[in-house]
Amino acid sequence: MRRVGIVAKPDSKAAADAAERLERWLAARGLVAVRDPVSPDGLDLVVVLGGDGTLLASARLVAGRAVPILGVNLGGLGFLTEVTADEMLDTLERVLAGDYTVSERMLLTARLTRGGETVAEHTVLNDAVLTKVALARLVELTVVVDGTPITTFRGDGLIVATPTGSTGYSLSAGGPIIHPEDRSILITPIAPHTLTLRPLVVPDSVAVAVTRTRDDGEVALTLDGQIGYPVLPHDVVEVRRAAATVPLVHSPVRSYFDVLRTKLKWGGQ
Repeated sequence: MRRVGIVAKPDSKAAADAAERLERWLAARGLVAVRDPVSPDGLDLVVVLGGDGTLLASARLVAGRAVPILGVNLGGLGFLTEVTADEMLDTLERVLAGDYTVSERMLLTARLTRGGETVAEHTVLNDAVLTKVALARLVELTVVVDGTPITTFRGDGLIVATPTGSTGYSLSAGGPIIHPEDRSILITPIAPHTLTLRPLVVPDSVAVAVTRTRDDGEVALTLDGQIGYPVLPHDVVEVRRAAATVPLVHSPVRSYFDVLRTKLKWGGQ
């Protein structure tokens, strides 16, 4: 490895300090540090300093480019940023020596169409979420999977997530935890006014189409919690597996299940 991108959480002194320390460390080893790269071209590794939100933005930057991302968490232990600040340099030593493994995370492509025309299209690592905006209003949505109608329901919204995103918003809405290297798509209703409606896991080979069927107030489409668009009546959001993946560097000292036990306080140990 010769060129390492560094993405630091904006407006974070801890991230800025860690970035400066990392730049000095890389320079001492004859490596080139690229701060806040706008493109992954020419990079051999991207180090993300911050939290899961910062990593989600970086994942969209490198999607499909086979550039591994090392996430360094500067707060509480994150689901995506597995490496702590104290572990950063030791982990990098191992990465530079080729002693590391990556987890290939699937992405979803979410496309918003209106009257048959594409309004927006993005890839997401976590989820695409349709939610009501107005207080105490419900949204009516119809869900179709590979052309087969599944349900029409009223509620607070709907989450379409990757396995990686199963520990995000979907989890708080009652969705299951899916191992991040699984290949499936998770559909989680948000507070549906139908007691029998439950989260649904479908193969990653299908397309999930969600149509807003009524004019019942403001509705928004939010992508990875960072990009948003208004959704009008009869708009369709189609979500399917993206061709690209994102390689995340595994922590050398903890497994995914270690992260779950720590984050979710399983077992009390």
